Amino acid sequence: MSDPSMNAASNKVRALGVGVGAGLAGVVVSLILVVIAASAIDLLGAELPIAVTILLLLVLNQYLSFGGVALAYLQYRGLGLDYVGIRIPSLRDLLVAIGGWLASFGLIIAAGVVIQALGVETASNQTAEIGAANPEVLLLLIPASFLIIGPGEELLFRGIVQRRLREAFSPTIAILVAAALFAAIHFLALSGSSGARLTTISILFFPSLVFGVAYELTDNIVVSSLIHGAYNATLFAILYVAIEFGDMQPPAVF
Repeated sequence: MSDPSMNAASNKVRALGVGVGAGLAGVVVSLILVVIAASAIDLLGAELPIAVTILLLLVLNQYLSFGGVALAYLQYRGLGLDYVGIRIPSLRDLLVAIGGWLASFGLIIAAGVVIQALGVETASNQTAEIGAANPEVLLLLIPASFLIIGPGEELLFRGIVQRRLREAFSPTIAILVAAALFAAIHFLALSGSSGARLTTISILFFPSLVFGVAYELTDNIVVSSLIHGAYNATLFAILYVAIEFGDMQPPAVF
């Protein structure tokens, strides 16, 4: 007869491995696709407009990479999209989404104040750097936050990673691990010293917690996607205003 405690421990190890593995698989697939696309463009000698390049990268990263890994996982387990929870938000869901957006953005502001008071260096997002040099790209990134970035990242990191962890762990553990993994994968998307990148990753951990809590409360991936999209869109909008009018300080996360 098998030992129940051993089975429980085995299930937790398996859930952790699969959850973290799925998140890392999304990053690896993304890197591979970006390299292939860059090589193809270089081979053809094409020079794409910066907005087209950004859009192409977003589609590769969010839809084909993160979304592809998520769908492959569901297919492997014989599960449908109902596993991640996709439905039209109810009034309660919308209230959670609004509260989540306010909470995530409030945490970023608070973190920025603390970071500036401590004088700690933060890294900058490479996409934001491109947007700073080409402000028109930021206007593209605002709707893309809702249509591409939020849905793609939430589908994988909340719908698959957090959901799989939730099968073996408590909600708190599942949310914390998924949030930590989500924040950590941004290391490659940041520029600056390792210390600056780690500081920014620690900041990103807090809004990621909000996304995870919202998903746990509503069991609806649309809600966390809306919060994520609104969070990103707000940051891009602030950066655009800061660049165009020059009288605003962008958040430390940039």
